[in-house]
Amino acid sequence: MTRDPIILTTYDWVPDFPRGHVRDIRIRWLLEEIDRPYRIETVPLQKKTPEHLARQPFHQVPMIRDGELSLFESGAILLYLAEGTDLMPGGDDRMRTIQWLIAALNSVEFYSAAWLVGKFFHKNEQSAAEFGKIAQDKLAHLQDVLKGRDWLVAGRFTVADLLMADILRLPAQHGLLDGLPDLRAYHDRALSRPAFQKALADQIAHFRAADAAMAQASA
Repeated sequence: MTRDPIILTTYDWVPDFPRGHVRDIRIRWLLEEIDRPYRIETVPLQKKTPEHLARQPFHQVPMIRDGELSLFESGAILLYLAEGTDLMPGGDDRMRTIQWLIAALNSVEFYSAAWLVGKFFHKNEQSAAEFGKIAQDKLAHLQDVLKGRDWLVAGRFTVADLLMADILRLPAQHGLLDGLPDLRAYHDRALSRPAFQKALADQIAHFRAADAAMAQASA
């Protein structure tokens, strides 16, 4: 039976800095991994709308529609879409996968994001140093977990690895994986997957097309 495409909602446009990191990329990546058709809809970045607020109370993206179901928050969307696919193991490993997906959000992304905000947005070196140390401790512990194995659960790539690897991208780009070769190898292994490469290229193309449309409209 043919399933209707997932409708994935992201921003209509963003400036250069976040391109490649807007969190719809996590959903694009998973949908490419599971070969699930999808199409993109947009909400405006610079104008908050009642329609957006009705679906996402914090005016953020991504969101999806699957039939009558509308979901927001990337972690919840990933868990929903991974269910029943090769990215979600069965038995006890299912709960271990969910455990690691939540750990990626709460124990890794929280501190690395706080470090990035302190360093690059608030320009607060004290805050950046404090959160940077915590983030590096978390990353070192994560490397210990990965010693001797390629993936977090069940000896295979799961939705938890997809999310963890995406979360590691910015820390890796800004030096927080320096001195952590096993974690860097894990990051590189995940990002070498064709599904990620396509998701990244498609997100970049989406925002470049928005640039072109804006330029044409202002000409």
